[in-house]
Amino acid sequence: MPTPYTPAHFDANPVTLARELLGARLERTLPDGRVLAGRVVEAEAYDCPRDPSCTAGRFHHIKTLELAAPPGQFVFWVAYGHPLLQIACRAEGTAASVLIRALEPLEGVDAMLEHRPVASERNLTSGPAKLVQALALSPATFRGQSVNGAALRLLHGEAVPDERVSITARVGIAAGRNLPWRFFETGSKWISGGVPSMELAPGERGL
Repeated sequence: MPTPYTPAHFDANPVTLARELLGARLERTLPDGRVLAGRVVEAEAYDCPRDPSCTAGRFHHIKTLELAAPPGQFVFWVAYGHPLLQIACRAEGTAASVLIRALEPLEGVDAMLEHRPVASERNLTSGPAKLVQALALSPATFRGQSVNGAALRLLHGEAVPDERVSITARVGIAAGRNLPWRFFETGSKWISGGVPSMELAPGERGL
């Protein structure tokens, strides 16, 4: 039986955590008792103040305050009107997080399709805004909730070995665009279609 992550686990480097979370299970229980679940196949790290993107206008004051939440809380970044699910990292007061970019659907696909009616399941949770919609994650409900909550929780899964992990620059970043802080499961059909901000040399990718 998968065990939930504890909030204290996220008092750590978000880059390390983003890599570690590949293979974890994100599980949502709806008010009617139905369970929706997906396996994390893509994640990105943000780590202020050493992250140049944090000081280049990407993170405005309100956003910085939100990411400075206690570790292990769900927080949301709104991009182009769409909320994106993140998990606060490091000690309270430090703006750092892991962005969940894509999931492989595991359970409750029919319910996900009710929330996000798409023609292809490939398009169901293959992006950060898509998975929030498919799992019916309202920021008003889940912002500030811990990773081991009753209605939304993150559970340990089977670890993805290094030979099956790809590392690239993050998506949509100007400042800090060369940092190798995006991790995804190589060959997964569920990863997002976002284009990395910069092509990295093999050594920069950590491969």
